Amino acid sequence: MTAMGIPRLIASLAVPTTFSQLITIAYNTADTYFVSKISTGASAAVGVAFALQAIIQAFGFGIAMGCSSLVSRRLGEKKDAEAEMYANSAFFGSIILGLFLLVAGLSCLKPLMRLLGATETVLPYACDYTRIILIGAPVMCTSFVLNNILKSEGEANLSMIGLCAGGLVNIALDPLFIFTFKLGISGAALATVTSQLVSLIILLVIFRSGRSILKLRFSAVSRDIGVYWRLMKIGFPTICRQGMASVASALLNHGAAYWGGADADACVAAVTISNKIYMLVRSMMIGIGQGFQPVAGYNYGARIYSRVKKAFWFSVLAGTGIAAAAGAVIFLNAAPIMQWFRDDPKVVEVGALALKFAAAVMPFMAYSTFVNQLYQCLGFSLPASVLASCRQGIFFIPIILLLPRAIGLLGVQMAQPAADFMTFSVSVPFQIAFFRRVLNKRDAVP
Repeated sequence: MTAMGIPRLIASLAVPTTFSQLITIAYNTADTYFVSKISTGASAAVGVAFALQAIIQAFGFGIAMGCSSLVSRRLGEKKDAEAEMYANSAFFGSIILGLFLLVAGLSCLKPLMRLLGATETVLPYACDYTRIILIGAPVMCTSFVLNNILKSEGEANLSMIGLCAGGLVNIALDPLFIFTFKLGISGAALATVTSQLVSLIILLVIFRSGRSILKLRFSAVSRDIGVYWRLMKIGFPTICRQGMASVASALLNHGAAYWGGADADACVAAVTISNKIYMLVRSMMIGIGQGFQPVAGYNYGARIYSRVKKAFWFSVLAGTGIAAAAGAVIFLNAAPIMQWFRDDPKVVEVGALALKFAAAVMPFMAYSTFVNQLYQCLGFSLPASVLASCRQGIFFIPIILLLPRAIGLLGVQMAQPAADFMTFSVSVPFQIAFFRRVLNKRDAVP
């Protein structure tokens, strides 16, 4: 962590984490693809359900990222026992958190689906899908934590094994459950939860086999409420980011349904599919960032500030190149991509234009992502939370509420790309200030 060349080190961590992110988004993308073959309404339901999944991910990723930051910094400071305490507290805490989300979600499922943008024709599909997804909430939350513990140790390859196995299981089970067993949209949700359970079991086996630095031991769980406060405080930017993703998804669904008029379900399906494609590229940036964060956290803990800066700029350059290339491919093939998911003329028309707007701002995605992650992984939770709230909250919410009133459905299609560009713009002064005030110090070692 402190001696290997930055490009090689980041690549060794970012390649498996990026691949893991792609596998994770493949869960939802595979569901969207196969469910879209059922009907346009079923395709729209996956978009509504994504808003609920974002809530589960918000809390699961939040405690996981708080754990990752604290563990990587304690390991960098050679405080292994304290790192193990944080890891175990986060793991067992995530089980309780997942059970709470399960009970809360099932108790108000229909009102929640309507709130998240389900029309009356989409509502039955959305309820059938999310009911099963909620049952898997404890599995999802604990998997996030175990993955991030391994990444914070620098063992990204091990974390990738569980995710990849689960992803392959999900893709294999989707057509089997949906079409062969005729379970419809419920089959897609069942395939997702089964695949997440497979991932969790594999990760538990890795920990129990002694291949990780830190061990899972109930005796290491802290009884100090302050430990859980620190976990959630550092993870709060992720909770903001993912929580805002839920709000943004719901507002986008409502906007597409309202301004789509008679084609409401088709418009909701279109923005759902286009967002899945957009998330494939964004997941690559998050994957690179998850390779960057342990390097930054460990070296910051070891007070080698020059390596933190080098890691940031290398990640920005690599991420920007990848995002720009992906944006060009998507822009030039927007309509065929949409048609591959759902051969509905209205879905293709609305979704292709939304994809082109998204592709235009993709080159700016990496920088703003890594500025946010830099603040978060080093424990600066307040500015990290502000930055995390920009993309799908501070900027997006006013845009999605106001722009469609001026230009109709076009405003819905442009809302997220516009918010992304504004987030990039505000990230610049945050990055400059951080480098001057925090990282402009002499290294503790040569």
